[in-house]
Amino acid sequence: MTNNDIVQKLWNLCDVLRDDGINYSDYVTELVLLLFIKMVHENTEAGTLKKHPLPESCRWTDLNSKDGQNLIETYKRVLLALSTGKDSQGKQIHNDPLITAVYADAQTRLREPRHLRQMVVALDQIDWFSAQQDGLGDLYEGLLEKNASETKSGAGQYFTPRQLIDSMVRCLKPQAGETVQDPAAGTAGFLIAADRYIKDQTDDLFDLEARQQSFQKHEAFTGIELVPGTRRLALMNCLLHGMEGDNEGVVHLGNALGDAGKSLAKADIILANPPFGTAKGGEASITRDDLTYKTSNKQLAFLQHIYRNLKPGGRAAVVLPDNVLFEAGVGTEVRRDLMDKCNLHTILRLPTGIFYAQGVKTNVLFFTKGSATDKYQDTGCTDNVWVFDLRTNMPSFGKRTPFGKQHLAPFEAVYGDAPNGQSPRQEGEWSFNAEEIVVDTDATEENQNVSDDRLAKSRWRCFSREWIRDTKGDSLDISWLKDKDSVDAADLPAPEVLAAEAMSELVQALGKLDGLMRELGAEEEADGQRVLLKEMMGGETN
Repeated sequence: MTNNDIVQKLWNLCDVLRDDGINYSDYVTELVLLLFIKMVHENTEAGTLKKHPLPESCRWTDLNSKDGQNLIETYKRVLLALSTGKDSQGKQIHNDPLITAVYADAQTRLREPRHLRQMVVALDQIDWFSAQQDGLGDLYEGLLEKNASETKSGAGQYFTPRQLIDSMVRCLKPQAGETVQDPAAGTAGFLIAADRYIKDQTDDLFDLEARQQSFQKHEAFTGIELVPGTRRLALMNCLLHGMEGDNEGVVHLGNALGDAGKSLAKADIILANPPFGTAKGGEASITRDDLTYKTSNKQLAFLQHIYRNLKPGGRAAVVLPDNVLFEAGVGTEVRRDLMDKCNLHTILRLPTGIFYAQGVKTNVLFFTKGSATDKYQDTGCTDNVWVFDLRTNMPSFGKRTPFGKQHLAPFEAVYGDAPNGQSPRQEGEWSFNAEEIVVDTDATEENQNVSDDRLAKSRWRCFSREWIRDTKGDSLDISWLKDKDSVDAADLPAPEVLAAEAMSELVQALGKLDGLMRELGAEEEADGQRVLLKEMMGGETN
């Protein structure tokens, strides 16, 4: 049984929860409260965990041996004990702050004992040996991804596809000993991918000394998450991947645009996909007084936090929607400040449909604190911005057309091996039939320094800082290719011709409606509408 099979089986348990009146958005939260206890049991049985982290009387064996009302009462008692650290008599049974955080305010909404029993039996019947081979943490991530793919849950807009996360991590190449942050952690996908990358380079940390191993487990990774329920999922996810963090866990509860973000130490690497939209409450909900440019746009506020919170020479990769690239006013000021204080060396224009919030157009900005030659430089740090267009003439990705690693491989190849974007680069990349794409002739100014038509159709282009300032007014919404199905305004008829065609179609439609009304015996109403139309058109009414 593969992890995908197990994920599907786990997801099918949601039908049980639905029968108990639990709404769609609570499926995963309800399931993982029970699933985490089971996974801890399996990790302990397999020897992955040397010590059982859950107190006695709060373990899987205390649940799967019971039935009926006894089972559901025991389960409620277990959740209360894990969340408070005390049993029903008030006796302290554990003081693990991570377990308390994971089960903070946890309570089941299950009412039928038979439904809980169905879930316990189903979890016991899963081939956990097969799951162990791929890693229980990866299985858990698969469940989170499954939840995000169900657009009804609303979770999709916060879930970054794993293929994109892994690509961003491979570009930045985090190293053991570096600090990695995500100020909008969600379910901790970026932090876990960075940890996995480092473990792959260090034989699962065994190549490191004991002090270095401890640093990786407890100090290297920090995330901030605003929503308690999402943070719970993140903490579980991290623990199942062997990431413990400090006393608050890897992911802290708080607002990165408030005091929690202000108190963060500067980082070597920041990976993030800030939530889309405008902050609720406007600028008042963004309480940072250290951000120069006041705004209610959360992405612009997050972007300021990120480039200010990098160490000299620190590197970042951030997913941002199109509006951040072209928004005027404060948006322009933030982009100028970014390019001044950091080397914004790469922009990846992402295709549509890879995020579950349909129609969202996004990009990844890659930048390094300081200039290419001096990490302590704090002005004029950007010389050139390289842009990879993975959006134009690409399919709209979704369930039927999944977005995969192969779609990002051409970009990673031209990005180069240097994690700070300083590998030797050359314009020209024609993957995914780029040479068949039409060049936007109206954007001739954007085809700077192009000596041949083939290069003009490249997905990989370089634009100087001066050109961005003088030609684009510091907008980073840079495109030069055109979708084959797009309509060229130059090919459209004159406006008066279009207006005449529209009027003709409207008159024909009105005539058909008039005929239909008369067939239905509404001659008087039809005559009245004719009179009204003549009055509106300035004609005679008699």
